[in-house]
Amino acid sequence: MPLYVYNTLTRAKEQFRPIRPGEAGLYTCGPTVYNFAHIGNLRTYLFEDILKRILAYNGFRVRHVMNITDVGHLTGDRDMGEDKMEKGARREGRSAWDIAEFYTRAFRQDIARLNISEPDIWCKATDSIPEQIELIRVLEEKGYTYRTRDGIYFDTAKFPGYARLSNQNLDALREGARVERNPEKRSATDFALWKLSPPGATRQMEWGSPWGVGFPGWHIECSAMSMKFLGEQLDIHCGGVDHIDIHHTNEIAQSEAATGRPFFNYWMHGAFLNILGGKKMAKSEENFLTLENAFVKRGISPLVYRFASFQTHYRKPMEYSEESIQAAKNGLEHLCNQVREVAKGADASSGVVSPEFREKFLEAVNDDLNMPRAMAVIQEMLKSGLAAGDKHATVIDFDRVLGLSLVQAAAPQQLPANVEALVEARRRARESKDWAASDRLRDEIQALGYTVKDGRDGTEIVKR
Repeated sequence: MPLYVYNTLTRAKEQFRPIRPGEAGLYTCGPTVYNFAHIGNLRTYLFEDILKRILAYNGFRVRHVMNITDVGHLTGDRDMGEDKMEKGARREGRSAWDIAEFYTRAFRQDIARLNISEPDIWCKATDSIPEQIELIRVLEEKGYTYRTRDGIYFDTAKFPGYARLSNQNLDALREGARVERNPEKRSATDFALWKLSPPGATRQMEWGSPWGVGFPGWHIECSAMSMKFLGEQLDIHCGGVDHIDIHHTNEIAQSEAATGRPFFNYWMHGAFLNILGGKKMAKSEENFLTLENAFVKRGISPLVYRFASFQTHYRKPMEYSEESIQAAKNGLEHLCNQVREVAKGADASSGVVSPEFREKFLEAVNDDLNMPRAMAVIQEMLKSGLAAGDKHATVIDFDRVLGLSLVQAAAPQQLPANVEALVEARRRARESKDWAASDRLRDEIQALGYTVKDGRDGTEIVKR
């Protein structure tokens, strides 16, 4: 069954046809590691993980590359302002290198909590400085660059079709109105390839180059690293919709100017996560929530957020609210209970994946990652007349895409001895109506990473 994806470059759904039959090269723009990722950022990584899983579900061998931006991303996306890494270092009284290491670890912890599979290759911008310098040198030799007092810039007027990804009206884009002002730039859309360190100042992150001591521009890193690690396998490039107008547009311009051939064939972008009222969640607005403070510290499994993301198509804005998260929490619990029920009646040796429902599920996910429709197919299957074993085998097969660890939901839970002891102590406290002790023991159990659910049929202890 063909896989169709929405290509921002053509503004249309297209059948995915890889450069190499049976293989898929995937590049996803990673985090700028100057602060924690917020859950709006993480929505993009969830969509990209679903894409990767769907590619694998269709039998493609996926080669996934993700960058870590640890230098060069300025507070103004059009090359003005301060390097976010230097700003983060000053904020926390640590070196930019320490900041990068700390927030990279935090990001990897977040994606692990969300069951987002790691890329095959992590690549840091600071590890590919020679490749970035070489790419800039090629652009210079081909006449696409010019120099200003603060760096080497790409001349967008020399690249026909500069706005074909963004469809921006360049005539309406006036410098000093909607973009930061730099009087030495020839055009508002020109962008830095190499920024020179300010005279008399020493940056924490700077390197020698043919143009002077400085650091690479934000956009050049992704071009250099995607070509370095994917080479002739430039199939799909992903990111958030906020990357379309500047970052990805500039990547295409500099890459195709340097090589003379198309960059990536498919460009896919995930929509924003909005807070209640429709306002974009962003660090610059200081209205962002992290996975830690929105879920983990409140005793809510991060997989609730993963499940919540399936309820809205990745190209549509998703709204975060207490009500939507509670609905997702209830929905995930309901699904896990359904899986447990079919597992109880399942004969693991005889259950088979339903061809009928697998085809329906594949039709949904292959229609530009239509996860809301895929979730409806799952409910239809679980409520159908299929044998319990077949339902179990089918939903576990679908979980290759969902990534909700449904095998663990269905498996009998073995509690550690210390947790078992607390559960038994709490049972005795409840029998003796010592509610203060019961509450204290519940809190101890939950502090160890479990959810305590009291019901008519007894107490259920679930690992978060």
